[in-house]
Amino acid sequence: MLDYEILRLIWWVLIGVLLIAFAIADGFDLGVGALLTLVGKNDKERRIMINTVGPHWDGNQVWFITAGGAIFAAFPLIYATAFSGFYMALGLVLIALWMRPLGFDYRSKLSDPRWRTAWDWAIFASGFVPCLVFGVAFGNLLLGVPYTFDDYIKATYTGGFFALLNPFAILTGLVSVAMLLLHASVWLQLKTDDIIRKRATDLAFILGLATFVLFGLAGIWVSFGIDGYSIISTVVGDAPSNPLLKEVATTNKGWLANYAMYPWMIIAPVIGLAAPVAAALLGKVGRSGWAFVMTSLTIAGIILTAGFAMFPFLMPNSLNPSFSLTIWDASSSQLTLNIMFYVAAIFVPTILGYTSWSFWVMRGRITHKDVEDGSSHAIY
Repeated sequence: MLDYEILRLIWWVLIGVLLIAFAIADGFDLGVGALLTLVGKNDKERRIMINTVGPHWDGNQVWFITAGGAIFAAFPLIYATAFSGFYMALGLVLIALWMRPLGFDYRSKLSDPRWRTAWDWAIFASGFVPCLVFGVAFGNLLLGVPYTFDDYIKATYTGGFFALLNPFAILTGLVSVAMLLLHASVWLQLKTDDIIRKRATDLAFILGLATFVLFGLAGIWVSFGIDGYSIISTVVGDAPSNPLLKEVATTNKGWLANYAMYPWMIIAPVIGLAAPVAAALLGKVGRSGWAFVMTSLTIAGIILTAGFAMFPFLMPNSLNPSFSLTIWDASSSQLTLNIMFYVAAIFVPTILGYTSWSFWVMRGRITHKDVEDGSSHAIY
């Protein structure tokens, strides 16, 4: 059996990989939905956009389910506390995600323009709301979440839904929106032609610069505007999980401490700043494939920037910093993590292989002719 401390670290890495995979794979699905009414100017153009993600969106969502299941099994305290604190926000996300398959299926059931327009706005909400909420959630994690524990280490969230919508969290939400809409714009460059591709290219240029600016502003705010968390003393190694057995302090520029200790981590924010600009420029010169690589790196760089800054914290506590949840004291048992490790070693590559195969099979652009003729590439 692997060492308990190593297993906790492995699962921190694996969940990070799953979240990045979800953001890259499902991010352009969500982004295309959010761009549907902006880039698509008529019914045929919107059908083309929907069909670029039609064969992939349900498979891409597997990464979200897998990441959620991994958090539930590997870090159950995080799962329980997050659903307590972000209950309304996560409810909005779930409702939005339900609207995507409903919108895809029902918009073409009737030819009435008002019917189709109503479902188009539902698809817009199904993309925009998750993009925003996921970013807002990350912002609140960096600020700290107000929750308490009872004698049985049951978490109770003491804040309110509207408290999550603070200025810093709104900024991180806008970072997420710009990042994923940029990713979707480049996807449309890859998968469409003519006027849709041109509009997507122009929009990607703006969104690339917006992502650079917003991410830079968020970095400045984290550096000078909010306190970070640092562990003063704790029990690690083979100790059972108990978040009450440590001392934590908040310090100025505390979220920069890991970057000072491990200078190689600076590569994450550098990529997060450089890649969106590169994507915008590559799209302009017609290198859409490389632009998509850059938007994927943008997502990885921005998520890793937050992950590296917070390590080993998973959910800081703004009421009592010493009750913050970390990878060392919020995990499942050693046996559970060990069994799950071998399960993940089998199924994560399987999902990755199937996803890659499906993208290869459905490669190519969706054109007006595909939609008009009912091509196998056009299912909606």
